[in-house]
Amino acid sequence: MSAQIWALSGVLAVTFATFLVGWRASRMASTAQDFLVARRTVRSRRNAAAVSGEYLSAASFLGVAGLVLKDGADALWYPIGFTAGYLALMLFVAAPLRRSGAYTLPDFCEARLGSRALRGLAGVLVVFIGILYVIPQLQAAGLALHNILPNVPNWVGSTVVAIVVIINVFGGGMRAITVVQAFQYWLKLFAIAAPTFIMCVLFIGHGGLRDGGATTLSEPLPPTFTTATTISVDTPVLLQVTETVKFAARGTIDDDPVNGSVYWRSGQQHKVGADTKLHFSKDSSVPVIAGAPSDNANWFAPSSTADDMFTTYSLMLALFLGTMGLPHVLVRFYTNPDGRAARRTTLHVLVLLALFYLFPIMLGALSRLYVPELLVTGRTDAAVLSLPTKFAPGLLGEILGAVTMAGAFAAFLSTSSGLIVSVSGVLSTDVLRGRVRDYRVATVVAGSVPLILAIAVRQTDISLTVGMSFALAASTFSPILLLGVWWRKLTWVGAAAGIVVGGGLTLAALVYSRVHALTGGSVPGVISQPALFTVPAAFVTVVLVSKMTPSKIPADVAQVRLRMHAPDGLGLTRDRAVASFGTAEERSRLADGRHRK
Repeated sequence: MSAQIWALSGVLAVTFATFLVGWRASRMASTAQDFLVARRTVRSRRNAAAVSGEYLSAASFLGVAGLVLKDGADALWYPIGFTAGYLALMLFVAAPLRRSGAYTLPDFCEARLGSRALRGLAGVLVVFIGILYVIPQLQAAGLALHNILPNVPNWVGSTVVAIVVIINVFGGGMRAITVVQAFQYWLKLFAIAAPTFIMCVLFIGHGGLRDGGATTLSEPLPPTFTTATTISVDTPVLLQVTETVKFAARGTIDDDPVNGSVYWRSGQQHKVGADTKLHFSKDSSVPVIAGAPSDNANWFAPSSTADDMFTTYSLMLALFLGTMGLPHVLVRFYTNPDGRAARRTTLHVLVLLALFYLFPIMLGALSRLYVPELLVTGRTDAAVLSLPTKFAPGLLGEILGAVTMAGAFAAFLSTSSGLIVSVSGVLSTDVLRGRVRDYRVATVVAGSVPLILAIAVRQTDISLTVGMSFALAASTFSPILLLGVWWRKLTWVGAAAGIVVGGGLTLAALVYSRVHALTGGSVPGVISQPALFTVPAAFVTVVLVSKMTPSKIPADVAQVRLRMHAPDGLGLTRDRAVASFGTAEERSRLADGRHRK
């Protein structure tokens, strides 16, 4: 009970701090520009912290460690890809995007290609990607709260996060959220770094695992239970074992009722039904989800099968190019004063992300030693939250658990805030009239719809869901951004065709994967991670259709491209937010060429 009190205290503390910081910052927001782009006055270091706070989502704080626990070396591509995507963003997109003067991603599409139809299509896609990405954040919040209060249903945590985010965005838009996200990055870094450091010190001080005996994950053995463990299986799972294991069970196994001792031989797979309880003795081998590495030697080595290789390369392409296509990431660069600041922001982000991702990798490795029972149920996303109390029973473990819980909620709040800001900006300017009142109405809609879906949709691995979001972004917006910045012959017809082809193929793969997941069927890598064929298909479609429609090249393409690539000191940037939503005085300065932000 004391562990629950500590963890709940951490959740309440970070929730109240987030609300307080957002409330204080919202008092500075009064105009549409404040709500949309924070008046273009966010400097590079604060913006870098805000970008990192927004980007380090539930997939980073919980999902990476969970994937390392389950998949081992293959999961390392996730943190590498999450970070490397900012290198492409810095080199090719960040500065020209800011100099375009746009205030949303659909606005950039219209500014570059002069098409309201393309802007509408891009707006629909921004809303869809935002909702697809925010759903796992809310679901993870429900999982986190349920982990400390088992009697509280998952929807309570999701609702708490959604309400706090809606209030903050409603009150101050981008202006308030920038301060909130910068604060939450440092909170998340502390919440994952401090417990990791302490647990590593304890591990080394004890000479390894179990009664001071040394251990290694590279041994060709399956993980084993450190204590006698009882596991409740909430949803049906297919388990495999590599060593003979005997345990007690009550429920359903292989569609047959069972209540007593069970004996599984090496190399077998068995289906465990919902509401089944399994009791394993200390040092028993741990069954794992079918398809995951079943022993530590395979866990420590990267997969070499053709399907796994395709999945890895496809994942890397999705993460590398998908980062620049995520609307909630790009919208942060519209808040920089100029293109140079946008590029510096991206460089700082690379450093901050690289620092953060060291810690969930170490936690994932420790989790395989201390909480292997999560491999049985498949709820590996709970590894970061479950590890502290299992690692250090007593007051220290409870305090460490409270710290990680606070960091997890900071991740849910910060990323959900950025997503709802980006969706609200598009809804308020493309569907409504772009006033502050419209932005607030859009905020309520942008927060409520994902909450309903998060409660209704079945939860899967957080990082896998987010990975599909990256694939969708890479297959739709990435070609438009890269070619729009660097290729003068791009047309709006080609861009629209690329969105339809790349997005359509990705969504088809998403639907196929979800249907097979519900029916228990296996999904090939070309479907679960489709970016390796959807991204090239989108690029080829954009280029071919653009070459077939040269008459659709905008008449002002030379001026627009000059504005994107000219040095900031020349003062060629024209702020489209001022032109659309600025005051009469600001519009007058813009018309006279005296507006520079």
